[in-house]
Amino acid sequence: MTLLKKRETLLFLIIALMVIAFSTRAPGFGNPRNLAVIFNDTAILIILALAQMTVILTKSIDLSVAANLAFSGMAVAMLNAAVPGLPLVLLILLAIGIGAALGAINGFLVWRLEMPPIVVTLGTLTIYRGMAFVLSGGAWVNAHQMTPEFLNVPRLAVAGLPVLSWVAVLVVVLVYLMARYTPFGRSAYAAGGNPVAAVYAGIDVGYTRFLAFTLSGALAGLSGYLWVSRYAVAYVDIAIGFELDSVAACVIGGISIAGGVGSVIGTVLGALFLGVIKNALPVIGISPFTQMAISGSVIILAVVFNARRERNRGRIILRNRAAEDGGPDTINKAALA
Repeated sequence: MTLLKKRETLLFLIIALMVIAFSTRAPGFGNPRNLAVIFNDTAILIILALAQMTVILTKSIDLSVAANLAFSGMAVAMLNAAVPGLPLVLLILLAIGIGAALGAINGFLVWRLEMPPIVVTLGTLTIYRGMAFVLSGGAWVNAHQMTPEFLNVPRLAVAGLPVLSWVAVLVVVLVYLMARYTPFGRSAYAAGGNPVAAVYAGIDVGYTRFLAFTLSGALAGLSGYLWVSRYAVAYVDIAIGFELDSVAACVIGGISIAGGVGSVIGTVLGALFLGVIKNALPVIGISPFTQMAISGSVIILAVVFNARRERNRGRIILRNRAAEDGGPDTINKAALA
């Protein structure tokens, strides 16, 4: 029963039940090959959701991740088209570097100028999209302009899965290790969970947020290359709206918007939840507008569930403290309060 109380376990079971239910309407939906396709379709969202998670844990938010993706993807696609001889590894590193630089701008404004993260990233969302338009002149970079290596590497199958899927798996592992075992990971949870206590513990909350935004930008830059290579096109409006999907994946996966609460596994499951829905609803004949309503309803329910869970956790802490101070009578008073 304890296992069933874990958010990740419940979410995994819900996803499994969804796959079974959709399989009754669309035979073959639940076979391993189709599930591998769904995972591959969701790989970029998983990476962006993990980027968003690192920021939300510090009690911030990054609404510019998709715009960062668009600019980074456009930049490396245009460079590949203009200089076909550049090594692919260099282009990928450039995409990551460009993304990290854009993320660092967000982090600097939040850290040094103490601007609200939602205001900063709402502004840079528009700026980065505008930069992509200025860079490209509004033109598209199409498949015939890019080199075969640039386009084909993410599609190469390794052990039954495309390289794109393996990149997502690698990012999941690295972010998990970072969040669990590095000083930055511990600082991110502390900065979001209780900023005042974090300061007394010697943690620089502002600098931690700066690092979180920079990491978020680097992952967005990587996603930029993966997006334009997978879909074989780069244009200003690629991944539009994906910033909201990344936030939704985090919320569904149990990441608290208030900061300091959540896990990498929960974020991945939240992204997969959205991936299953987005792949299944068109198959069973649900209109795009109904899909949007369903996705929005799921997000609201997840926020309500998270809020209730956090409120209950606070009550439990209060009872424990009351028990230490005044015994059963104090427990009852605290519970009534």
